[in-house]
Amino acid sequence: MAKERLKSPRARLFVALDLPESVRKRLVEWQAASIRDPALRPVAPEALHATLCFLAYRPEKDIERIAELTREVGERPVSARLKQDPVAVPPGRPRLFAIDAESEAAVALQAELSDRLVAERFYKPEKRPFWPHVTVARVKPEKRSASDRRGRRRGHPMRVETPPEPLPDELLAPFDAVRVALYQSLLRPTGAEYVSLAELDLPPTGAEKR
Repeated sequence: MAKERLKSPRARLFVALDLPESVRKRLVEWQAASIRDPALRPVAPEALHATLCFLAYRPEKDIERIAELTREVGERPVSARLKQDPVAVPPGRPRLFAIDAESEAAVALQAELSDRLVAERFYKPEKRPFWPHVTVARVKPEKRSASDRRGRRRGHPMRVETPPEPLPDELLAPFDAVRVALYQSLLRPTGAEYVSLAELDLPPTGAEKR
């Protein structure tokens, strides 16, 4: 049975909050205007979301139950507000830049979803507290040496001389997340592609008309 389980197909999964299309559009416009350093690669529009739980690789047979648990958190309004200054992660030699998404509702929803997934051993929580954020740019890796290539080690992130500029005031208004979605991440040479496997639409709070 163990050998059979090891051979079962696996999928790279995560659960995220989807942003309103209007907010994503404005973020894309901001990326085009303010991410200028050649070491930075703006995140694709479809990847502008707030990850709640990254499940890593799970057997495909688990997807149906994980989808059920995702929907079981129930419909509830989730209002959020983006902070102005991009955050370097980690600060010294960043691999990415993200925008804080301040949201008590998102923190509460993530805690409930985490508990449900942990109870059925689909998720191992991170030791650090949940951080609601939207990744907006990734740092390209340096060219690898011959020894790195032989060892299949990823190159160190390039040095960023010009970090992304602060968000404009129009992106600081509160908004409503539109759904919770279970995604499969497909790793391609051109970057990750995301396929929605299950969705739960969220009602608005009136923070922003969609």
